[in-house]
Amino acid sequence: MRLSGGNTVRALRVPEITVFFWLAKALSTALGESASDYLVGALSPIPAVLGGFAAFVVSLVVQFAMRRYRAWAYWFAVVMVGVFGTMAADVLHVGFGVPYVLSALLYGIVLFAVYLLWFRVERTLSVHSIDTPRREMFYWAAVVATFALGTAVGDLTAMTLDLGYLGSIVLFAAVIAVPAVGYRWWGWNRVFCFWFAYVVTRPLGASVADWLGKPTDAGGLGLGGGPVSLVLAALIAGIVAYLAVTRVDVQAEVTTA
Repeated sequence: MRLSGGNTVRALRVPEITVFFWLAKALSTALGESASDYLVGALSPIPAVLGGFAAFVVSLVVQFAMRRYRAWAYWFAVVMVGVFGTMAADVLHVGFGVPYVLSALLYGIVLFAVYLLWFRVERTLSVHSIDTPRREMFYWAAVVATFALGTAVGDLTAMTLDLGYLGSIVLFAAVIAVPAVGYRWWGWNRVFCFWFAYVVTRPLGASVADWLGKPTDAGGLGLGGGPVSLVLAALIAGIVAYLAVTRVDVQAEVTTA
């Protein structure tokens, strides 16, 4: 929308970072892990991955069709990224036998490359600047890479390093406190702290989902991927419904000359 005097108002396409954002993000990472594991087991790997990819594409098409942030479209996309990102990370290990340490390194390089290109083109990685389709493409590329990286890192600590799911939860809970402390008391850059925490929510949430859903002989509580996924989906739906009604996470529009 163009205002008098030549100024343009641009609507931001992602939510404000609030406690509701982190709650929904943590739950979506856990749901991505549990739903992926359940679907791969229930449908067999190939149909599950193809279905996950199709849902992932549809969710992004819907999100990009929105002119501004809409809670239901945005979080639908995040959940589908979580499911497909988990599948993509697991394919390298299960399908091709790539060790978790190598897949984690690969996805770390991919994520760094996305950040580097994004910054070189847009000169910022701030989520408070996502007001054009190009910036949003960089944003979602980074989100996909964080999910894949987080999945690989979570499996690396739980299996390769033999910490188990509960041990991984403790580890990542401690790690995610680092950017919070750095931002609050040490004056760290807010954009750096955001993406630091964003990356770590993935292995933390995935570890929680695995601990709840995996069989007891694998280090879990044995609740099952299906039931865990249903509970997580219901919690996310409740948060998103609240956000859609109250709009407490809608960022203010940006005015540019």
